[in-house]
Formats: sequence, C-alpha cells, structure tokens
Amino acid sequence: MKISTKGRYALRLLLDLSEHRGDGYVALKDVAQRQNISKKYLEQIVPVLTKSGVLLTNRGYQGGYMLSGTPDKYTVGMILRLTEGSLAPVACLDCDPIGCDRSDNCATLAVWQGLYKVINEYLDSVTLQDILDKQHADGGDYVI
Repeated sequence: MKISTKGRYALRLLLDLSEHRGDGYVALKDVAQRQNISKKYLEQIVPVLTKSGVLLTNRGYQGGYMLSGTPDKYTVGMILRLTEGSLAPVACLDCDPIGCDRSDNCATLAVWQGLYKVINEYLDSVTLQDILDKQHADGGDYVI
C-alpha cells in the first residue's frame, strides 16, 4: 500500500487549517504558499473534504476554508479513506465478504487481514491534534 500525493496533501491541508484555525476562514492560496503545494492541486482535493463535511467554505471577501470541527475529531485514517478510498493492502480485502474465489484456501489471507487491522487501528488512533501536539513538543514544523 502506498499513500498517494492526494492523500498526503489532504493531510497537510487539514493540518495547516488546524494550525491556523484561530484565523477564521483561510484562503487556499495561503495554504498553498505555506505548504509549497500547487493551489490547483488543492482545489482538486477540497471538494472531497467539503462534501464529506470535514471542511466549511465561505466565498467572497474573507472567504476560504476551515475545519468544521476541532482537530481532535479527525483521524489520519478517516482523512486517508476519504482521499484514497480503501486502505486495504491487497485487493481481496476491499470487499466484504471477501469476493476472491480462493479465500477459503488462501494461506496468506490471515497475513493480509492482520496487516489491514494494524493499519486501520494505527491510522484511526492518530488525530490531527496528535500530530500538532507532537510537532509543538519537537519544536519544529510538521513534515508528511
């Protein structure tokens, strides 16, 4: 499993908005500049996050984006599932029940299920606030 640029940039966008949540609505151009990400690329990510209710949007003067909730409400797992789809390490785990004809006799299925469980448990245990807290404790910028 490899996290795409879309997933990584979505996480950076949301972390930036979390960091600047006291500023009200934040312009996408400001996030793009701070994160060194193309504004056009961020414009492709925002609709997914807005439609899912993660982001609030405001048009016009003082317009921009902000988190709809506090950073402790959003896990890395939730964000990556919105942008990446499934986090399954193998395709057969994308379906429930498992749709593979070989699943009854697959010697490696338990390995992939165990890995999938660990991935989900870990990513669902880390919130945006956890990342910000670690960044502040380390005294540096967050890097993803």
